[in-house]
Amino acid sequence: MIYSAIVFLPILGSLFAGLFGRYFNPKISEYLTTGILIFIAILSWVVLLGSGFQGDVINEKVNVLTWIDITGFSANWVIRVDALTSVMFVVVNTVSAVVHLYSIGYMHSDPHRVRFFAYLSFFTFTMLALITADNFLQMFFGWEGVGIASYLLIGFWYKKQSAGAAAM
Repeated sequence: MIYSAIVFLPILGSLFAGLFGRYFNPKISEYLTTGILIFIAILSWVVLLGSGFQGDVINEKVNVLTWIDITGFSANWVIRVDALTSVMFVVVNTVSAVVHLYSIGYMHSDPHRVRFFAYLSFFTFTMLALITADNFLQMFFGWEGVGIASYLLIGFWYKKQSAGAAAM
């Protein structure tokens, strides 16, 4: 359950900010997405400290859903957590939480900051999908998602000539 929360809470924050953020005060989306990232960063530290330094070898798989089930072929979305994944949880989520926190002040006057926070949380989700991948299809989803999220973040200020050129 804790692994599913770590992986899927950022996409919930991204969906809220992206779909409903414009109907509320922008601070709600900023604080919600940042709060989620701080929370899952703490959970990531709990996972690492609870398993990595206790001498226990962690190797767990959480089956989330079945993507494809055809005769002779089945692809499931599985969250695979081992020692390397627990370290990457801490790295990705701690850095992402700090970036979210810094962005609250940095983006305070931007009228489209809700969209920025939606993109940033989406990036975090796709990175977590990549590092917890148990099969190549899921890894491809995470890899391409990171690419799409990077494209969206690089081209965030698409009205600026330099940002538009950098996104191409």
